Amino acid sequence: MTKVTEPRLIETTAGQVAAELSRRGIAPDRHVTITIEPDDWLADVRRYARPKVIEAGWSDADIDRLIKQAQTEVEPGLG
Repeated sequence: MTKVTEPRLIETTAGQVAAELSRRGIAPDRHVTITIEPDDWLADVRRYARPKVIEAGWSDADIDRLIKQAQTEVEPGLG
């Protein structure tokens, strides 16, 4: 029977990719897939959403909890 493994998500900077993979024991010849986020994408979203979050009376802890809950629902092995 083949062992099924869940994909791992690693967030780091472009300059630290090799060091992070090495730190996790991932061999240099192992295939990896890298997603490059658009410049300032996350900052733009946060700038847009932050006033709405404050207006709704939500805290950073509320947002963190909702993100973690959604992550667990979508990818149970990663949450």
